[in-house]
Amino acid sequence: MFLALLPADGAFPVETWLSAAAILSRRETQTSFISPTPRLYLHRYSHGQKLKNYPKKQTQKMVLLAAAVCTKAGKALVSRQFVEMTRTRVEGLLAAFPKLMNTGKQHTFVETESVRYVYQPLEKLYMVLVTTKNSNILEDLETLRLFSRVIPEYCRVLEESEIAEHCFDLIFAFDEIVALGYRENVNLAQIRTFTEMDSHEEKVFRAVRETQEREAKAEMRRKAKELQQARRDAERGKKSPGFGGFGSSSSSSSTAIITDTLIEPEKPKPAPVPVRPSGPSKALKLGARGKEVDDFVDKLKSEGENIILPSTGKRPSDASKSLPAPVNTESVHLRVEEKITLTCGRDGGLQNMEVLGMITLRVSDEKNGRIRLFINNNDKKGVQLQTHPNVDKKLFTAESLIGLKNPDKSFPLNNDVGVLKWRLQTTDESLIPLTINCWPSESGSGCDVNIEYELQEDSLELNDVVISIPIPSGVGAPVIGDLDGEYRHDSRRNVLEWCLPVVDVKNKTGSLEFSVAGQPNDFFPVNVSFVSKGNYCDIQVAKVSQVDGNSPVRFSTETSFVVDKYEIL
Repeated sequence: MFLALLPADGAFPVETWLSAAAILSRRETQTSFISPTPRLYLHRYSHGQKLKNYPKKQTQKMVLLAAAVCTKAGKALVSRQFVEMTRTRVEGLLAAFPKLMNTGKQHTFVETESVRYVYQPLEKLYMVLVTTKNSNILEDLETLRLFSRVIPEYCRVLEESEIAEHCFDLIFAFDEIVALGYRENVNLAQIRTFTEMDSHEEKVFRAVRETQEREAKAEMRRKAKELQQARRDAERGKKSPGFGGFGSSSSSSSTAIITDTLIEPEKPKPAPVPVRPSGPSKALKLGARGKEVDDFVDKLKSEGENIILPSTGKRPSDASKSLPAPVNTESVHLRVEEKITLTCGRDGGLQNMEVLGMITLRVSDEKNGRIRLFINNNDKKGVQLQTHPNVDKKLFTAESLIGLKNPDKSFPLNNDVGVLKWRLQTTDESLIPLTINCWPSESGSGCDVNIEYELQEDSLELNDVVISIPIPSGVGAPVIGDLDGEYRHDSRRNVLEWCLPVVDVKNKTGSLEFSVAGQPNDFFPVNVSFVSKGNYCDIQVAKVSQVDGNSPVRFSTETSFVVDKYEIL
């Protein structure tokens, strides 16, 4: 019910109070789509004013005709009609819109004889709502603000090309705000959820499917190993002695763990067994069984799975994190690989740091099978070393040489063999290779964030360093201040990526400053990724020599230091 107290001297004309009552009554009708509500009228008698409730009168609900993003010249970039309208009428309404605006006034709406334009400038563009003339201007402005907040969610910059690229995303979002010309009771977070179409049932279905596919791939790898073993047995005529599982999954459990943690060893390519061109036979056909495995692998690939191939030994996602293999490799090739897992607190303090390393040997020439490796261990951080069970541990402890327990045997040919592994686990902050310091501080308009890095290990050269800082959703792009390097703002993932091509002793420190709306907790956790051609623990192969005569052997080395997880919580 609407009540009004009017002065006895009639200082305000009755038309003013009638207008106020009409506006408020229309505001009340917006909460219902179908049922009309009674409107309260005012009547003034000769001396003093009194209220009188006249009989109910039908009210018409406002209708939003169209929502559009157009240029200042009236060119429509995206337009969504919520009632039946032709394209010619929409283009005509938008083309007439710039001519109706009066630059001398501060209004955000203009009217014609038939429609009302409610608009908001967006840099070089306009967000325009076309409504009926009897619509509630307060409701129109509230709807317009929601439309204007939706556009930066999908467009990083408010330009014609960006609007055209994300036009369908905008139309889908517009449909969540207005249905059949009427405003839906939704906010920005609900619109984001509806357009993402996240489904719990879909997640459960995908989890079940991924479990089934993992089981199928494990079965496929087991069958492939059986076939390869059968082929090798058929070639040699007997079982291979000694090193059948050296450096592979059949070795000790500790070796298998660190091998899976780093990179899966490369498996040899079996030579095809010749098939006699005689008539049909019921004997075992290895080639035919191998074809079944290949068909099974192709089927998994067609379903979008990343299959671990024997020729590469690692997934494409893992290969992208490691450095490219050298083009020229010798008959004796060594890989020195390390991965780091680090978790720090935002206020300082190293919660956990673990570095796993491994030296992998590959021999491709039979005359270099009986060799020894001289290990140069200059590490002073306290790593724990462990050799393979088939390696002579006493020889390694006394002379830092890696050789077989039986010197008459050779290392396997064309197979990656893990000969030495090491592990470093610590909570000593002085051992952190790259420290990250993130300081968000609240300001009047949001948060000012200062973030800096410092390289503590001068011997390292880090390449492709990316520091990822989360950004609150729905606040737009951050305002960048001082910056060393480059940055990328991913509005889809709500992440600001600080990119540094190289971090070494010449540029040990750097900083980034930006401002954006949000709270200090919104900018954590900070994640870091990088690659390096030098290892962290300073363990290298200095020399390779023959067992007989101790003559040197030419060898090539590949060193990599990559990130498994590096975050500041």
